[in-house]
Amino acid sequence: MNRIIIKGRLTRDPELKTGGSGVEFCKFTVAVDRKFSKDKTKDRQADFFDCTAFGNTGVAISHYMAKGREILVEGRMESSTSEKDGQKRTFWGVTVESFDFCGPKPDGQAAAAPAEAPAANFTSVETDELPF
Repeated sequence: MNRIIIKGRLTRDPELKTGGSGVEFCKFTVAVDRKFSKDKTKDRQADFFDCTAFGNTGVAISHYMAKGREILVEGRMESSTSEKDGQKRTFWGVTVESFDFCGPKPDGQAAAAPAEAPAANFTSVETDELPF
């Protein structure tokens, strides 16, 4: 079973792109805090997860999320390899299958979604209403 659930903050605004086959996808990075005890001090460190969300899920993330917003992401870990200067490198990332909003809404954000925003597909079930 390959399943990962992370909760953290976006390190930058999500980037919405369109692939060669016309499928939209969104790339973003999530920083997840972890407590680390070094020499009996409580330093905070973070792990950074590169995430990719496809289709309506990616579109919704690009419209409703921004740098610093807290997000809960569920998906699967995937690896890819590349070769540079004769050295083979492996990269790991999260392919997002669903997400949820976390934390308070940013100041000034209305309770309803903007009219121009697309309908979201949060759990692979089409819906005309947003779950907040």
